Amino acid sequence: SAIAAAGDTAGFENRVWKVSRSASVEVGQLYVFLSDGTLLIASAHGTPALGKWRLEGGQMTMIEEGIPYKVTILQSSPDSLRIRMANPGEPVDIAFVPAPAGAAAPRK
Repeated sequence: SAIAAAGDTAGFENRVWKVSRSASVEVGQLYVFLSDGTLLIASAHGTPALGKWRLEGGQMTMIEEGIPYKVTILQSSPDSLRIRMANPGEPVDIAFVPAPAGAAAPRK
């Protein structure tokens, strides 16, 4: 991937990403990968969740509720981010687009 080729530099960090497509994750959910390794996930249906993430040697790991998940970065550009999480069972693909400035999780 472009991330692996660039070393441990994550061009997607410190930005708010909105889920644009996924079979398992709610569209509109917000993800922020902070440069200090904090992962913030916000949804219209619950309390924001804090986790962790790291990128080492081109391999990304996301830790949600204390559970580490290996993540493959399928594509990373200024306009989109696509990942595949190795969850129990089937892998989960998530496509993100940048959230508009001042975006909040959508309300129903």
